Amino acid sequence: MLKETFAERLKTAMDLQGKKQVDLIRIASQQGVKLGKSHISQYVNGKTLPRGDILHFLAETLQVEEEWLMGKENQTNQTRGERKMREFKKSSKLDNVLYDVRGPVVDEAERMEDAGMQILKLNIGNPAPFGFKTPDEVIYDMRRQLTDCEGYSSAKGLFSARKAIMQYAQLKKIPNLSMEDIYTGNGVSELINLSMSALLDNGDEILIPSPDYPLWTACATLAGGKAVHYICDEQSDWYPDMEDIKKKITDRTKAIVIINPNNPTGALYPREVLQQIVDIAREHQLIIFSDEIYDRLVMDGEEHVSIASLAPDLFCVTFSGLSKSHMIAGFRIGWMILSGNKRIAKDYIEGLKMLSNMRLCSNVPAQSIVQTALGGHQSVNDYILPGGRIYEQREFIYKQLLDIPGISCVKPKAAFYIFPKMDVKRFNILDDEKFALDLLREKKILIVHGGGFNWHQPDHFRIVYLPRIEVLKEASEKMKDFFSYYHQ
Repeated sequence: MLKETFAERLKTAMDLQGKKQVDLIRIASQQGVKLGKSHISQYVNGKTLPRGDILHFLAETLQVEEEWLMGKENQTNQTRGERKMREFKKSSKLDNVLYDVRGPVVDEAERMEDAGMQILKLNIGNPAPFGFKTPDEVIYDMRRQLTDCEGYSSAKGLFSARKAIMQYAQLKKIPNLSMEDIYTGNGVSELINLSMSALLDNGDEILIPSPDYPLWTACATLAGGKAVHYICDEQSDWYPDMEDIKKKITDRTKAIVIINPNNPTGALYPREVLQQIVDIAREHQLIIFSDEIYDRLVMDGEEHVSIASLAPDLFCVTFSGLSKSHMIAGFRIGWMILSGNKRIAKDYIEGLKMLSNMRLCSNVPAQSIVQTALGGHQSVNDYILPGGRIYEQREFIYKQLLDIPGISCVKPKAAFYIFPKMDVKRFNILDDEKFALDLLREKKILIVHGGGFNWHQPDHFRIVYLPRIEVLKEASEKMKDFFSYYHQ
């Protein structure tokens, strides 16, 4: 096949010129060509083909013909009357869209599993496989209501679900909202996509944190916008760098995204940090999008503050859901709350309504348990206190990572992720995706490299600490052994 032929010839040309993937990325950067680590990895692994400008760059850099790279010089002329087979390619809109939480490294893990190997998956925040159970009350109520959920709901969601979400938002002091300002979705993921598609025109800019949850960047890019990444500072507990935010605002900037609590770092932003972001958004008239899916997974007695509660005069969109707090990621139930100054976003809101109507409604059985889940006993609280699983697993993995020479990390305050830093000089790491593949192949441990979260240095990776301590102990011992000899 063409992709496999291209991949083999690309590797051959790279070997002949003595160039590695990182060399091509560096040369591309010097020439102003947009070529990322994930792009080149997908080319080398035969996952995709480059668009024309990238093909030209690769051929010129590796001193080969474009036709040879593409395997076209062996194609014979078709006989008269023979019809050429039509080939269907992915949309060019996907050229710069990446989602490496489920990317090439995961593909390799699946191949290894198919070969009979057991892989420890520390790559995705999926509580159920690690023994976290949905509250019995939630399952019971869904079963009782299932026969009432066979038809569509209204596009925004069931009355009972939206009423419960509105009351929850009121407890979070989110101002100026009504039932009509609440949209349910098939997880927060669907609503992120919907909100970006309704807002962004080609060339519009949106500020997104680095590191980020990569769906934000992917959806903004797919919508035609430009994701501009502002730095979160590891030396300041991973809080956003306000000066970097200010430097990156232009007349095309429409909005700023915050992820609080943060994925992948586990950071929790205090009120004073949020207030600084509000002040910047107010000065530059920006929309605030706040991803708060982990707002009930906060430890150490800290308080989660919804940024919308500090910005009644701005237009804010707040996202949350039950996937993580109620351990029902597979049920796919999230929501989006519009608050603040909705008058200035009247036309945008019409766009949100249109897209919401087009998908008819979100998962109705999952909507039916929102009221039950948000009311009554919150079982997640038992996990995040001392003695609880998430709390104790965080304590354990944090100490274990600090015990590995060449590894440092900031202790997370929320969620169930930790984002360790590697000493790149000690390990000579030039390509963090290669590091992730090497760890997978040698120790059967699957993690996500920092580049998967739009972090532009090859020095971080994310661990999900949902497994029980005995599993984390085995994993951390394997990683300690791996780092004792690893050198890229």
